[in-house]
Amino acid sequence: MNKPIADSPISSAATSGSVSNPVSAWLQASFASVVNALHFNPVAAFRNNPVLQRELLVNLRTNRSFLLLLVYQVVLAAVTLVAWPDDERLDLSQDPPSARRLVDLFFLGQYVIASLMAPSFAAGTISGEKERQTYEMLLASPLKPSAIVLGKLVAALTHLALLIVASLPIIVLFLPLGGVSVYEVAAAYLGLFISVVLFGAIGVFCSSYFSRTSNSLVVSYLLILPLVIGGVLMWQMLAGDGLLRLKVVVLVVPAFALAAVTLMCAAAASRMLYPPDVGSEGKEVVDLEQEAAEAVGLVIQPDQFPDRLFAPPRRETLMADGANPVYDKEIHGEIFSQGTLMLRLVIQISILLAIPLMGALLFWQTPHAPWFAVYVIVFNMLVGPVFLAGTMTSERERQTLDLLITTTLSPWKIFWGKFIVGFRVAFVLTSFLVWPMLLGVGLNTDFYSSWPLIVGMFAIPVVVSIVNAVIAMTASLYQERTSMALMTTYLALIVLYVVPPGARVLASTLGLSSTVQQWIEWTGVASPFSALFSLPIGPLLMRGDSSYAGQPVLVIGYFVCSLLIIALAACLIAWKLRPKH
Repeated sequence: MNKPIADSPISSAATSGSVSNPVSAWLQASFASVVNALHFNPVAAFRNNPVLQRELLVNLRTNRSFLLLLVYQVVLAAVTLVAWPDDERLDLSQDPPSARRLVDLFFLGQYVIASLMAPSFAAGTISGEKERQTYEMLLASPLKPSAIVLGKLVAALTHLALLIVASLPIIVLFLPLGGVSVYEVAAAYLGLFISVVLFGAIGVFCSSYFSRTSNSLVVSYLLILPLVIGGVLMWQMLAGDGLLRLKVVVLVVPAFALAAVTLMCAAAASRMLYPPDVGSEGKEVVDLEQEAAEAVGLVIQPDQFPDRLFAPPRRETLMADGANPVYDKEIHGEIFSQGTLMLRLVIQISILLAIPLMGALLFWQTPHAPWFAVYVIVFNMLVGPVFLAGTMTSERERQTLDLLITTTLSPWKIFWGKFIVGFRVAFVLTSFLVWPMLLGVGLNTDFYSSWPLIVGMFAIPVVVSIVNAVIAMTASLYQERTSMALMTTYLALIVLYVVPPGARVLASTLGLSSTVQQWIEWTGVASPFSALFSLPIGPLLMRGDSSYAGQPVLVIGYFVCSLLIIALAACLIAWKLRPKH
């Protein structure tokens, strides 16, 4: 019979007064969870796990799960039909490049989709219990924390596992075309399943540290982003050596993923074993001064620049006459009531990724300089909606919206107070990544000959920040829950920003007719990515005599399209906030 970790000597040392260092206590608790996990029986946990059974029954029987499976299959079938090789004769003895291209497109597409969907299922597994005020009831159950974490992880990943398994009949159609062996397909599916488990574990790990699903979701995406980029680059670089790629996927990737998943699940279980927020309905009220004193790494100091731009100090005087109380409440209490852990992680992770990208793209590979602006835009896409998608839905969830509306404040004053606060925080965080871009452009004199490129690389992210904020605020007005508003915003941004350039790359890869490619290219007026790569680049940056003239019409079309999107969103907001008699 397994001995509970709470009765072990290690856990007793972790809870005793002899451990004065909180870091040491956390390490001891994590180590104790790992030791307890070694004696953990996964078969019994799966068979007698009410958390897993409840999650599976609730999630898999919804109409959304069947609709998601249908849409996924239809999309894969449509892409397969469009990308099917149109060669009159295929030489199966020499690995047809069209068949190889089709298989790579199929697996890389599933890999990217899994990276986008896994956090959306896993990031709310534990934080959702806190939001529903059922966290204490879960902790009071006789289940071990490791069983709870495992049940939550497996239930969250069941959706993606079904989607991946459902794609097997389609990949079977590719095998007779040649270009890929059965072993490569098996290795690709193995890597895909392992990646899904790793991404889900990251989501559960972040969910255990945050009280809001939106916070855990954005941190999960930031942690997964470099893994996705590295996985795609590895798959492409090893395309010429199938045996080496097979060994990496079968031997290296599982070992890395197993270690990472074990450590993250153990950390999540140890946090549930010694929760810091019991007795407050799962809501942890954080003292910012104490958190700053105990924080490791970056510390946010509200009384200093530039921290006070997005985290102003507490008000010690009365508000001025005519001030907006909604703005004051949001900027001082609402965003930072749960602490600054999410902000500190977001800033540190983004800067750590920005430094090598700045050296590689703005000094070494200058023809690819627009990719740094792409990184800035992706960061704002992930982080910006978090501070705006929950502005109105959070009031509904707390059942305080009716009280807010019955005040003497007009609906527009309430809206602008919330909008300015969310946009201010998102814009300041995004501007932290603009400084490395400004530094690289200023120190590298080759950029001086391409002023349109410089202006576009700074102007497009600014417009993107405004558009993202307006879309997120619109979703917050029309949705009932914060999670739905956040996912609606992400879906709208993916359709506007990612689908047009993705369709363009797909059409070019498949060799579609020039007329079709031209029509698809014009859909890029809604995408800042298409606009960035349509900016002109001078010969000094191109490292040669030739220069890239770009497509100024497409760039201008993007700014016009952005204004139309903002105008449409403003009309929807005005309609929602209209006086009702």
